[in-house]
Amino acid sequence: MAYEGRTGDYQGGHGGGYDGAGAGRGRGRRPVTDYGSTMVQWMRNRRPRHKGRPIGEVERPSASFIIDMLPPAADLMKPADAIPAKHLHASLNKIKHPINLVRWTPEGRRLLTGSSSGEFTLWNGMGFNFETIMQAHDAAIRAASYSHSDDWLVSADQDGVVKYWQPNFNNVKAIQAHNDPIRDLAFSPTDTKFVTASDDSTLKIFDFAAGVEEIVLNGHQWDVKAVDWHPTKGLLVSGSKDHQVKLWDPRTTRCLTTLHGHKNAIAKTKFEPNRGQLLATCGRDQTARVFDLRMMRDIVLLKGHEKDISTLTWHPIHVSLLTTGGSDGSLFHYLLDEPNAPTGTTPSIPPYESPDPSNAPAQTIYPAHRIQYAHDFSIWSLDWHPLGHILASGSNDRVTRFWTRARPGETDCFTDRYHVGEEAAAAQGTWDRRGGRKQRQEEEEMEMEDEADGLVDQKMPARQSMLPGLPGLPVPASAFSDGTSVGGSQNIIPGMNSVPPPPPGGLPGLRMPGLDPNHPPDLTQLAAMMGSLPPPPPPMGNGAQGFPPPPPLPGTFPNGVLPPGLLPPGFQLPPGFPPPPPLSAAGGVVPGMNGDGNGVGAGGIRRRVPLPSQQESLAEEQRRGKFRIAR
Repeated sequence: MAYEGRTGDYQGGHGGGYDGAGAGRGRGRRPVTDYGSTMVQWMRNRRPRHKGRPIGEVERPSASFIIDMLPPAADLMKPADAIPAKHLHASLNKIKHPINLVRWTPEGRRLLTGSSSGEFTLWNGMGFNFETIMQAHDAAIRAASYSHSDDWLVSADQDGVVKYWQPNFNNVKAIQAHNDPIRDLAFSPTDTKFVTASDDSTLKIFDFAAGVEEIVLNGHQWDVKAVDWHPTKGLLVSGSKDHQVKLWDPRTTRCLTTLHGHKNAIAKTKFEPNRGQLLATCGRDQTARVFDLRMMRDIVLLKGHEKDISTLTWHPIHVSLLTTGGSDGSLFHYLLDEPNAPTGTTPSIPPYESPDPSNAPAQTIYPAHRIQYAHDFSIWSLDWHPLGHILASGSNDRVTRFWTRARPGETDCFTDRYHVGEEAAAAQGTWDRRGGRKQRQEEEEMEMEDEADGLVDQKMPARQSMLPGLPGLPVPASAFSDGTSVGGSQNIIPGMNSVPPPPPGGLPGLRMPGLDPNHPPDLTQLAAMMGSLPPPPPPMGNGAQGFPPPPPLPGTFPNGVLPPGLLPPGFQLPPGFPPPPPLSAAGGVVPGMNGDGNGVGAGGIRRRVPLPSQQESLAEEQRRGKFRIAR
């Protein structure tokens, strides 16, 4: 794959930008990983699967063979080519929180991370830059899973709340699934149901369309930390703090078997996603095990970790590639068909090759590649890109890291600080501590800039104070004691050129005699002044003597009679105004208005339609044929 590194990065012994004297280096371009060239190369030279791998020159450790790199799906017989040994980029938020979850979107364009603050963050899957952030939950996010149809995302948090999300991250529904924290969840193969594992020692199966609880699985004696649904069958697996791994039938709620192999709490259980014949588990006993469902026993024992194993994941394409993350921040990659026994250790044989496979001990396998210092603290989540060329890891050190395979001819990545540590890398000359701190600071600054640029469209403009009854017209500057209004000085009314706003005391010709605008009178004084005013003029209708009726003005009502339904109920007309006809009169409906006063045309009053609720959105999806049948 094409990888463009940051200009001026320190590359160690292969012609990097570091001259050994601490010279300043410019802020170069962000590292970008483009898989397009490898896919095009594969499409040009691929052959049918039964004819084997594409015919071409054998790859050699030279930079000239970079153009001949192929994606992992091009050769299923070489899982070692997909081992992610090179560190690509470290992404971190402006406000840092532990990363509990990393999930690639189904199309692989973005990476979704969930933090202990309840926030979802989206990172670009090619440039690794920040895209957006949102407050998804009120508590720490513990689990999330995309449906097999790629149409829905379900997430769970520390408070036991499960939320439904559409691909555009529109929250459709939220249900209280448990009263204790939810540790894991998984979809059924048909996406009609999903299962949750909680600290209340139970598993619950929910109907996805209705969002209701259907089945409760009891059997564990302690907190349930992991759960997974078989990719093609009605089979569940769960791992608990009681050291047990259980297989369940979701139809009959019966525990099929209990697998005893670990000697401490189970941290993760995962079915192999391609064939579904293997089951991987890991725990706090510093080991991981692979079980064969056809034999219902462990066939592989994975060793090498010095601390607890906190998570694991299968490669999406290569069946024999398994990756584990430890509580000390180490990242190990295992090849199930290569024992990789250390020097002085007798390699063991797999149970399939023994005379008695049922009673033969499990084969011990050691890591094919170790990244001992991948993170500073526990790795909580691992997830592969759908194409299998990038691995994302989320850790308690509040950093999300991206890993990929080394290009032909690259060897400096095996002696960087992630493999040998900062002190050893500095002693070897492959790591500059001062330059590393500066580079980390530059990366944080770039992430902050990206986050500020990404959130600029989500900010609402400042609301300005408006004159009552005049929407869009701001309050004049004279209305404030300091001469300014919200958002700055407003001395001119918008749309009126240079016409100044009216004075605060009102217009001079509209003042009543005897009233002081600075000291308004009380109600009794105002009533006495209203009583001393002259009587109103006689009505200008046919009843007035000596005055012919004036012609109706354009846009006025004929005969000076108000149309029915225009005045509110209980309104008293002043003396001299004729009452409007009743609503039952012929033609007693104003054009553009219906009988209740609501507008139906251009002359009516527009009313905002209420927004659809979450239930209506889900009902609309069901009317389109999705999640309509409950099974």
